[in-house]
Amino acid sequence: MPQLAYLLAASHSGSTLLAMLLGAQADACTTGELKATHLGDTDSYRCSCLQPIRDCDFWKQVSVAMASRGYPWFEITRAGTNTFEIESPYAQRLLAPLYRGGLLETIRDLALSFSARWCARLADSNRRNLALIDSLLEVTGAKVVIDSSKIALRLKYLLKIPGLDLRVIRVIRDGRAVSLTYTDEWNFADSSDPRLRSGGSGTRHLPPRSSLAEAANEWKRSNESCDALIARLPMTQWTEIRYENLCADPEGSLKHLASFLELDPDQVHLDFRAQPQHVIGNGMRMDTTSAIRLDERWRSHLSNDDLRVFDKIAGNLNRSYGYV
Repeated sequence: MPQLAYLLAASHSGSTLLAMLLGAQADACTTGELKATHLGDTDSYRCSCLQPIRDCDFWKQVSVAMASRGYPWFEITRAGTNTFEIESPYAQRLLAPLYRGGLLETIRDLALSFSARWCARLADSNRRNLALIDSLLEVTGAKVVIDSSKIALRLKYLLKIPGLDLRVIRVIRDGRAVSLTYTDEWNFADSSDPRLRSGGSGTRHLPPRSSLAEAANEWKRSNESCDALIARLPMTQWTEIRYENLCADPEGSLKHLASFLELDPDQVHLDFRAQPQHVIGNGMRMDTTSAIRLDERWRSHLSNDDLRVFDKIAGNLNRSYGYV
């Protein structure tokens, strides 16, 4: 069966770094977020190889492989793999809440079952995701694809795809660090080269920044959603890694994950930029160094008032993960 490793996390928790590290290992590959959303201006969006995404030879090969699987007009800029792209206000309202598990997900599924458009969309999305995974394995010769899409609700529906060997890597990062990125993604969650930020365009967009309170609440709710899904998986299907531990001991972390994914733990490669990768998602994919450095800028950029706000909203959850 095709194998998929899904990185489950709040955004900006180190998933792109981890995906690229894993994608550099023998028998593994990654293209970042298979849901392929938030590409912005697709005419200026760049692959991590720095080519415009539509001119990248790798993605052209993937398009050919997809055509052989019944998708002759496939482009990654309109991949159709985001399950939630549906023109139905009814379905969109039901899909808006984060994953919560148990009774609430049963109610959601029941309500969605009354929408023929949603049922058709889910079936098509699942077929497209499986075809894309198969195509990536064919083009790269790997045996496992790493998907850094992160979202728990997306994972819920991927788990329903028959014939897919899906394993989950739960990624956790200190909520104070993540909350800082939500308040200013341009400076704290993008390429180190400002010319390559915003998908490679270098054009700064100025949406309203999240307040620290909004950021803390987003981090909390995202992780609660991830935890709710993990609680329903068998222990053999998932493992956990902390961003801070990955930075402190990348070799040991990769050996653990290689064993989990049935890769060779004795052949770990840390220079993840030594070979070309074709990744979409977070801007760090276009940086040039393979150096792994712990980013704790929150310690100098969050004020005491900011820390009190975070602690009031998300401190208990952060401490439950071991962050003090």
